[in-house]
Amino acid sequence: MKIITLCTLMSLWLLSTVGVLAQETNAEQIEMLQALREEIVSEEKEALKEEVENIQQRLENEQLSYEEAENLKKEAAQKRALNIENRLAIVDNKIALLERNAEEKTYSDDDDRVVLRIGSNDDDDTFIFLGKKNKERKYDRRTTSDFVLAVGFNNVITEGQSLNDSDFKLGGSRFAELGWAWKTRVFKNSNWLRVKYGFSFQFNGLKPTDNRYFVDMGGQTVLEEFPVELDKSKFRMDNLVIPIHFEIGPSKKIEKDTYFRYSTRDQIKFGFGGYAGIKLGARQKLKYEEDGQDIKEKLKGGYNTNNFIYGVSAYLGWRDTALYVKYDLNPIFKDNPVEQRNISLGLRFDMD
Repeated sequence: MKIITLCTLMSLWLLSTVGVLAQETNAEQIEMLQALREEIVSEEKEALKEEVENIQQRLENEQLSYEEAENLKKEAAQKRALNIENRLAIVDNKIALLERNAEEKTYSDDDDRVVLRIGSNDDDDTFIFLGKKNKERKYDRRTTSDFVLAVGFNNVITEGQSLNDSDFKLGGSRFAELGWAWKTRVFKNSNWLRVKYGFSFQFNGLKPTDNRYFVDMGGQTVLEEFPVELDKSKFRMDNLVIPIHFEIGPSKKIEKDTYFRYSTRDQIKFGFGGYAGIKLGARQKLKYEEDGQDIKEKLKGGYNTNNFIYGVSAYLGWRDTALYVKYDLNPIFKDNPVEQRNISLGLRFDMD
């Protein structure tokens, strides 16, 4: 019961500061307070029931006389009645304050402090808001933005070869992607089609099989066996790309007095498109033991990799998570006789 009471008090405290923390409308706060009134009455009645049962048990165990038990029951009933009265008064005063100032803005016009707020600001897709504290909601917000994070498995599609015969470890080769994406509603009065665009840093890693590593032969880059046993052999390509996706899927329209939003939360999203950009660098990391010493080599170079990156990608998501696949249309190496193209499959986090 103490836990329930503490939760109720915490609810009251949060409601007293909700204008700053959550920017709920007055109507929404009043609705929450009305629900809290019912919770308070139910909680106090349940507490009284437990106290009476405890007193009755003491009476049956002959720890109290009948008169003592009756007096204790009356005192408990009076205490719980006063608790209900006092606690409801706090809630009713808050409701009255909200109703009396229903038309006032949450923030004063002269409050121009800059705040960082985590969470949805306008029932839209905003996750992080940075701006003036008294900034008013836009009636229609067609563009939102999100941080992009993607991770998963990476490998290579080789001409005339299946992934089962890949020169690279299926589980050990991985990719990561970090970036920022904007999402814009295409049509004015419908949200079934959105365009998602931005920039991303892609890190595509490959781990060769059979104790091999990449060797730049001048005109070609080939895999050769290393002279000693390798503890690690990893090749990585870093790219900066501009991805563009068309996103389709249902959404829910949320209409308020002063603004409206389309929400895609709890809805399936499907995105398809591509990306183009430049190579930032290529490097290789080797780790092995020689003459009893652990040796780590970090080799940077061009490795005859293509400087211009372009490909296709797609995702299927729900909430802020999606299954994500991307495929480079450009060969990894410029002049190799057999073309190899990078492919990635993993999870992407930026769907809301």
